Amino acid sequence: MSNILTVSELTKSVKSLLEAEFPFVWVRGQVTNLARPASGHVYFTLTDGDAALSVVWFKSSQSSAVPVDKGGDKVNPLTGEIEEEQGKTALTGSAVEDGMEVLCAGRLNVYEPRGQYQLVAELVQDQGVGDLAVAFEALKKKLAEKGYFDEDRKIAVPGDPKRVAVITSASGAAIRDFLRIADTRGTGAEIRIYPTLVQGDHAPEKIAAALDAADADDWAEVAVLIRGGGSLEDLWAFNTEPVADAIYRARLPVVSGIGHEPDVTIADFVADRRAATPSHAAQELWPRRETLAQRVDVLDMNLGRAYVNWLAGKGAGFEHLRKALIWLSPGRRLERMEDRFTALMARLGGAGLDHYFERAEEAVRAADRLNRSFGPGRMDGLSGDLAGLGRRLSQAALRENESRARDFELLRASLNGLDPEGPLERGYALVRVGKTGGFLRDPKEVTKGDALDIRVKHGHVAATVADPKKDA
Repeated sequence: MSNILTVSELTKSVKSLLEAEFPFVWVRGQVTNLARPASGHVYFTLTDGDAALSVVWFKSSQSSAVPVDKGGDKVNPLTGEIEEEQGKTALTGSAVEDGMEVLCAGRLNVYEPRGQYQLVAELVQDQGVGDLAVAFEALKKKLAEKGYFDEDRKIAVPGDPKRVAVITSASGAAIRDFLRIADTRGTGAEIRIYPTLVQGDHAPEKIAAALDAADADDWAEVAVLIRGGGSLEDLWAFNTEPVADAIYRARLPVVSGIGHEPDVTIADFVADRRAATPSHAAQELWPRRETLAQRVDVLDMNLGRAYVNWLAGKGAGFEHLRKALIWLSPGRRLERMEDRFTALMARLGGAGLDHYFERAEEAVRAADRLNRSFGPGRMDGLSGDLAGLGRRLSQAALRENESRARDFELLRASLNGLDPEGPLERGYALVRVGKTGGFLRDPKEVTKGDALDIRVKHGHVAATVADPKKDA
């Protein structure tokens, strides 16, 4: 039987699949059913005539699109940069009206209480800006076909780099956030800023030139391309082919940290690593110092364990060699020979007694047979013979014992002959040549002046060769 799901389980599964498949989308349509409750959130339906999509635009997301007038100039509160008037801008929550053609950017989610999917808008723009989204998709497709996004061409970004080139606006909020995070992480690094425009008609060529300059300097280990958040128009410089070409041809690994979490640019696809924000780019480059300290502690503990294991291994090897040396030593060999000699003596004594008792039993059996075969007279006649046989038997036993004793003495003499110190007992000496350490067997092995070590029974005598006498 197939698995039966509850409504909640099925809704959660649909929610996970839908939100994973569409983490960020652009949707074009007409606003209907607009509602603005006291919370400041905006709710409306987006339709194209054939289908409808519920949209929620939370108040916190609306604030990023509001331009602030300072002395006649518009200042983007996300980036802190002055914006020139460039036609259409992102809409505010109060500017959205029923019947408007808009372009919404955001993420899909499922509102579980109603089992209804909806678009959570991050940005709402008028119809004119939608042309940029079309251009974005066209360039994305073109560069993908040329292999700009292929993973196998991307360069690994070094961990904890010491020299970093940053391509960004020198006065923007992005560089301040990046430097603030960099100051608290890693083991220290040099950062070289390559200032450039990050917005406007001339920004693409300026960004590409700055990235080319950082690559040509061959100083940095990694290049970082960062900018604060903004509308699609604000970030459009990073959706251009000149910037994509510069990232693609760079020999340095390039990290992009452009906009905020929902923002995705062509530069992000081409870069070797994409970070969600400028601050996140710094976090991607340098590890937390607490993490580095923990790594040092782990390495220190691993080193201590490895040293203890190494010592234990060497100790076991030393003990094995010590036991092997004891087994091969001359003293141990003599002990084994003495044990063998004792065993042979025991066997010899047992064999002599066994032989004697066997013969004695044969004599008793013979006497019994004689006594049964002959009468008392015959026994008296044969008693003399029996006495003679007894004497012969005793003599044979003595001779056998003497033969075994001689064998025993021969074994003793052989064993004594194997004793390396036996000749020393008889006045002989062992002579070693100092320069080789070998035993001296022939006068030809030494020359005048050679040092000798003479081993006698009770010690050593040092000597020097005066005149070796060699046989003709």
